[in-house]
Amino acid sequence: MKENKYKLLVVDVDGTLLNRANQISPEDVAAIKNTVSRGIKVALCTGRALQGCRWILAELGLDGYHIFSDGALVCNPFTGEEISAVAIDPALVRETARLTQENGLHYDVYSTKQFYYREADWAVELRRTFFHIEGSQADFDTVSRREKIIKCTIITRSAAERARAAKIEAHFKGKLAFSWTTTPAFPEIHFINVLDPRVNKGEALEKLAAFYKIPLAQVMAIGDGENDISLLKKAGLAVAMGDCAGELREVAHHITEDVEHCGVAEAIKRFLQEIE
Repeated sequence: MKENKYKLLVVDVDGTLLNRANQISPEDVAAIKNTVSRGIKVALCTGRALQGCRWILAELGLDGYHIFSDGALVCNPFTGEEISAVAIDPALVRETARLTQENGLHYDVYSTKQFYYREADWAVELRRTFFHIEGSQADFDTVSRREKIIKCTIITRSAAERARAAKIEAHFKGKLAFSWTTTPAFPEIHFINVLDPRVNKGEALEKLAAFYKIPLAQVMAIGDGENDISLLKKAGLAVAMGDCAGELREVAHHITEDVEHCGVAEAIKRFLQEIE
């Protein structure tokens, strides 16, 4: 058998691994586990916070280092060792909190280890039941002064709320990065990650690959959304899911099946299978 060219597989979560039922197909689970068994490192690269990914890591049998919060955190969630954690300016955390409250929008914040919310509402219940994240109610002014906040999230579920969120994004142009994401189970809900402007998945991949001493040319990345564009641009082999659109499709080297048809497993079979 010839040694495979790719040494690191980086995989998005929502819409790539997780389908409309919030499940990972048995085919994708088996393909990931087989990849690991052959000595290829596998890392998640997701907009989700670390706290909401532990069950996914367990199901896939993954250890090691992963990328969370759209690249704000690169760490080993089992040991707590951080490769990178990029904090948001505390004053901007507080200003965003004020503007979202004035506009009637849900807003929550994340440190590297904890999730905080302003008041219990439908979005907090969604965090608990769907994302498996238990948070704490807190005053954002106090939290931002005592802890390093790496991600804030605005959650919208209507066109009117999205319009108000877009105005807030415009207000912070150049000061904060806004990453709009969805999950197949709730396509009408937008999870808008608010990050330090230095943060994106591509920059995080560079840090992870450098830590592993793996050239980017030997990285295969799979994603489906706009927040995966920077990731796929950095990877030696860029794979987009079959239902992606726009610039992601343009930067991909290969278009695989969509998440409902085990696109991750198809791509792994095509590019990471054992070579005769």
